[in-house]
Amino acid sequence: MNRRDLRRCAEAEGIRETAYSLEGGLPPETYVLALEEGGWSVYYSERGSRVDERHFDTEDEACSDLLLRLVEDPTTRERR
Repeated sequence: MNRRDLRRCAEAEGIRETAYSLEGGLPPETYVLALEEGGWSVYYSERGSRVDERHFDTEDEACSDLLLRLVEDPTTRERR
């Protein structure tokens, strides 16, 4: 899975676009995927901190982890 696949899966699951970022950084109250030196990081950005950060060697592993986090968190869904 790559970032394009992740975006499609998240959309199919009804995940809000504002619930995640594929560009790194510290956007408020957001799940983040970041390409960094030596690999990929996935974390929750909260109050300027990286919470529950995990590191991965491949984009596939990182995207899979992020998608799982998004799907398991009911607050990431679009309200209908």
